[in-house]
Amino acid sequence: MVQSEASDVDGYLAEVPEERRAALTKVRQMCREELVGFSEVMAYGMPAYERDGACEMAFASQKQYISFYLMRSDVREAFEERLAGLDMGKGCLRFRRPEGIDFDLVRDLLKAIAARPGETC
Repeated sequence: MVQSEASDVDGYLAEVPEERRAALTKVRQMCREELVGFSEVMAYGMPAYERDGACEMAFASQKQYISFYLMRSDVREAFEERLAGLDMGKGCLRFRRPEGIDFDLVRDLLKAIAARPGETC
């Protein structure tokens, strides 16, 4: 998916390929459950979650991947062992197929993000 022009997350989810929509809808629901007090926004053409004006987490349907952007280096470091062996860029966790998403890991990452504010990169 090329960068979305959607003005909100509902519009974004309506644009994603159908085979990814259920997984991304589940991720959104998890974000809403775990990131209490965060604002759900569109940033850089993808759903993002901000606290005090700082984006701490985002997700996107890319051409080859479903990507999770973890803007908190402290959380990435705390989960280093669980992230080892996964397709991980500097701050981007990627899954090639919706059925490959480790939702337990995603929920645990969200809980760690929500637990306390931290510096974003």
